[in-house]
Amino acid sequence: MLEIRRLVLLRELAVRGTIAAVAEALNFSPSAVSQQLSLLEKEAGQPLLRKSGRGVQLTPQAEVLVASVGEILDSLERAEAGLQAAVTRVSGRVRVAVFQSAALALMPATLLAMASRFPDVRVEMVQREPEEALRETWARDFDMVIAEQYPAHAAPHHPGLDRRPLTTDAIRLALPSPGAALHPVASLGEARHMPWVMEPRGTASRHFAEQLCRLTGFEPDVRYETADLQAHIRLVESGNAVALIPDLLWLGRDTSCRLLDLPGRPHRTIFTAQRVAGAASPAARALRETLEQVAAGLTAGD
Repeated sequence: MLEIRRLVLLRELAVRGTIAAVAEALNFSPSAVSQQLSLLEKEAGQPLLRKSGRGVQLTPQAEVLVASVGEILDSLERAEAGLQAAVTRVSGRVRVAVFQSAALALMPATLLAMASRFPDVRVEMVQREPEEALRETWARDFDMVIAEQYPAHAAPHHPGLDRRPLTTDAIRLALPSPGAALHPVASLGEARHMPWVMEPRGTASRHFAEQLCRLTGFEPDVRYETADLQAHIRLVESGNAVALIPDLLWLGRDTSCRLLDLPGRPHRTIFTAQRVAGAASPAARALRETLEQVAAGLTAGD
C-alpha cells in the first residue's frame, strides 16, 4: 500500500519543481522530503526520480502516480465539501488570494458582510499577483483567487479551476492636474514625451500598457516601476509621472488627477476562480456569492 502523505509530497515536487521549494511550502527540511520520497520509491518498487543537474526530475512512472494523486485529492476535497454541506450552519475556513486593487475596493465590504451573515466562516486573505495566485490556487495553496485579465492578454488557465466574472472596470490615462510641473496632455499620443510609472515587467498590466503605447506610435519612457498602484497614483498626483490606472482604484477616494479615456475604451475583467472539487463547500460558496453582491453594488453605484 502506498503512503498517501508521501504521494502528496511527490505531487508537490511535480507542482513546485524542486525539493527545496516543497520543503519551504510544507515547512519540512529538504532532507526530510528527500527521505520520504526515497521511502515512496521503495514502496512503489519503481524508479520515481532521476538526477537532472543539481536537481531531480520525475520519471514516467512518477508522472502516472502524480495524476492519480490529483484525482485522490479532488475526491477528498469533494468529500469534505459534502460533509460541510450536510451541516445546517455555514462554517469553515476559506483562504483567498487577492490582487491589490480588488483587496482595496472589494474586500472590506465583503469581509464585513461575511462577518455579519456567516460569523462561523473564517476568511484568510493574502495579496498575490493574479498569475501567481491562479497557479497557487490550482496547487491548493488557496481555496479561491480574485484575479484580473487585461485586454488582449489572457490570464493563464489551469485544469480544474472554475472561473466566474465579478466585474469590469475601464482603464484610463491618469495625468497630473493642470497646475503640475508636467506639460498639459490631451491624449495618449501627447504623453509620448512624459515620464511613466508602470508595474514590473512580466505583469499583464505592463504588457498591456507598453503595447498600447507602441500601437499609438511611441515607446514609453518608464522611469518608475512598482507593483503598488497607490504609489502610481501618488506619483501622478505629485506631477512626476503619467500612468494607466483602472477605475477600481478611484473608488472611495478623491484625486487631483485628470482622467482621459483611451482609444477603444479598454476594460479590465475581474473574476474569481476556485477548484471545481471544492465548489460545493458552503463557506467558499458564501464568500463567492458575497463578492458577487459587493461587485454588483459597485457597478450599480457607477
